[in-house]
Amino acid sequence: MAEIKLACDCGKVQGHAHDMDAIKGNRLTCCCSDCQAFAYYLMNLGRGNNPTILDQYSGTDIFQMPISKLTIDQGVEEITCMRLSEKGMNRWYTKCCNTPIGNTLGGNMPFIGVVHNFMRHQTSRVGEIGQNRAYVQTHEIKKQIPTALKGSSSKAILRSISKLISWKLRGFHRPSVFFTQEGNSIVTPIIKHKSEIMQNIKTN
Repeated sequence: MAEIKLACDCGKVQGHAHDMDAIKGNRLTCCCSDCQAFAYYLMNLGRGNNPTILDQYSGTDIFQMPISKLTIDQGVEEITCMRLSEKGMNRWYTKCCNTPIGNTLGGNMPFIGVVHNFMRHQTSRVGEIGQNRAYVQTHEIKKQIPTALKGSSSKAILRSISKLISWKLRGFHRPSVFFTQEGNSIVTPIIKHKSEIMQNIKTN
């Protein structure tokens, strides 16, 4: 199993994903409008010449893994969070250089979808976490995905659900660098509604 290095673009935030590989996690590409809005939100904050978040099909390459298997070794104070609604998914990123970290559910859920920008693979992405299993939530894509790349979204989603249940039963929601023992977020999430983000994109 691989120990995958994690780091933001400027290097202030660094950590590791422990004991992870293609079997223990779930790699997929999400094309939902929320993931697109998060990417645009970070672009609006300013990412300079840093690598793009979205691919040519408006998708975000994500590795789903147990939250307890992710540790931050330095730069925790640079981590912040936003939501697209008051009860939306927690979307974590770094204040220092606006690098996306990953998406989580509530504080008692054992899940984080780590965004590809936060992973620093020593060999290759495929070698460490496997091939992309599928593009999911493709109803709002801007460019048609070739059949050979698309994969089975239903199988990928079912795998996500089964992993989530297994991780919960095994207590993989603790410890978490993002939530306290009581399940509270370590920072107060910024609320930025999707409509506002997308309107800014249209007017720029």
